[in-house]
Amino acid sequence: PAAAESRHASPAAPRRLREKLRTAARMAGPPARTAPSSRQQVQGSESRAQPASGAPPARDTRAPFRFDYERFRRSLRHPVRGRRPGEDPETRARRMKIKEMMKFAWDNYKQYALGKNELRPLTKNGHIGNMFGGLRGATVIDALDTLYIMELEEEFQEAKQWVEKSFDLNVNGEASLFEVNIRYIGGLLATYYLTGEEVFKNKALELGKKLLPAFNTPTGIPRGVINLGRQGTCPQQHFLYGMSWSWGWASAGSSILAEFGTLHLEFLHLSELSGNPVFAEKASNPQPGLQVLNRVEKPQGLYPNFLSPVTGSWVQHHVSIGGLGDSFYEYLIKSWLMSDKKDSEAKKMYDDALEAIEKHLVKKSAGGLTYIAEWRGGILDHKMGHLACFSGGMIALGAEHAPEERRQRHRELAAEITSTCHESYTRSDTKLGPEAFRFDAGSEAMATRLSERYYILRPEVVESYMYLWRLTHDPKYRHWGWEVVQALEKHCRVEAGFSGIRDVYTTTPTHDNMQQSFFLAETLKYLYLLFCEDDVLSLEDWVFNTEAHPLPINHTDFKA
Repeated sequence: PAAAESRHASPAAPRRLREKLRTAARMAGPPARTAPSSRQQVQGSESRAQPASGAPPARDTRAPFRFDYERFRRSLRHPVRGRRPGEDPETRARRMKIKEMMKFAWDNYKQYALGKNELRPLTKNGHIGNMFGGLRGATVIDALDTLYIMELEEEFQEAKQWVEKSFDLNVNGEASLFEVNIRYIGGLLATYYLTGEEVFKNKALELGKKLLPAFNTPTGIPRGVINLGRQGTCPQQHFLYGMSWSWGWASAGSSILAEFGTLHLEFLHLSELSGNPVFAEKASNPQPGLQVLNRVEKPQGLYPNFLSPVTGSWVQHHVSIGGLGDSFYEYLIKSWLMSDKKDSEAKKMYDDALEAIEKHLVKKSAGGLTYIAEWRGGILDHKMGHLACFSGGMIALGAEHAPEERRQRHRELAAEITSTCHESYTRSDTKLGPEAFRFDAGSEAMATRLSERYYILRPEVVESYMYLWRLTHDPKYRHWGWEVVQALEKHCRVEAGFSGIRDVYTTTPTHDNMQQSFFLAETLKYLYLLFCEDDVLSLEDWVFNTEAHPLPINHTDFKA
């Protein structure tokens, strides 16, 4: 793949998609009435009740909402960048190396591609792509919080200045609801919470309104593609009209589990910062979204990847913890954590889903490697995608809060899956992992198809290393993370940035000429945090969205 990749799936797929279902269900009003056509004009949000004919409109005398940022910062239990107590020189030196890699990636993007979405490091130019509906600067937005956490102050100011002066939201194009949410909304929200700079909050809220038309479906479950252009406004609420439709490659006009299920964290924070409940309502409503998920029969307790936003029925029975399904499950446990462990509904959905996954999908190879298979209408496909390797970290995170009888079992499962994903790296010539690896025909934890041998700077394996390190402090996770750093330096670093490679099984790989924005948002951030103390972006204060943008746990209400 020489083009920018959707962070999480195939073909243009999302990486973690789940919360939106329960979001789409939890707080909103009755479903909007829309015809079940594949493309349709829809309104940005339900209209408010109209006054009786001839009556003057009611005046809104409420004081404008203001989020109390200083109170929020005081509520954090740890300094954002930690206290940096004494540490061993090797750990610090390794962290500084990762910081240098981030500076190198940013400096080359700034020099050759600033304002484009990604850097093409071999040809030293920029790439725009078609996932973001005309939005630009994906690498800027994805990099902001990483630059801040790494204390790359000058580079952070460069990125901030671009947002202030050049980040244009008045665009007209077809965007992935999922990708815009996790990269742009997530990155802007995180940077506001880290810095208190109003420009990031204002851009997030303005962009968030442009995504609302996607939810106007008979079920409240959003379609995957949204046109960000302004076709008109709703006079009552001044929200945008837009066009939304399903991906052409998605079966029968379906919505994708990992896409509609990966909106909840960000949309709750849009409501938190704006005082406008419409975002939380769209993403968390039990009428209709959650009801749809609770009502529809789940085969063996599993959630298939494709659901009709018109009928609320499954379109086909393909279940995956990797691309198309992954972040649905991630956002269940993280919704519960972000609610300060109050969202019991999300916790129960996570627990039930993991129980079904354990029962039907978790397998052990002849060589003793634990993996999570995919499920196609009752038939197992014995493969794992690189995207599925996030699950070790997710299960470890959930295990810390599991009942005693399951806690140790889930800790062991998380460690075993993470070890399997490590094996997919160590069994390649480059010590980087393939896009997918299989457990059949005598092969274990290796790609057996040419189309699955590439590595595009993905973060999921080091993401799990970071969580396992934080939760166990077993030094092997830092050792494994450093192996990845060395492999990236040897095989992916080129003269003007970092590039993915087309075949991890050759020591002279061909580069794909793409520095993905998620390399700066996720891969380098997780590696950096792996060599930080636990109080840097402490898990007591933050949850990471599926693009590794930190969003705060809701310890209290911060309305001023």
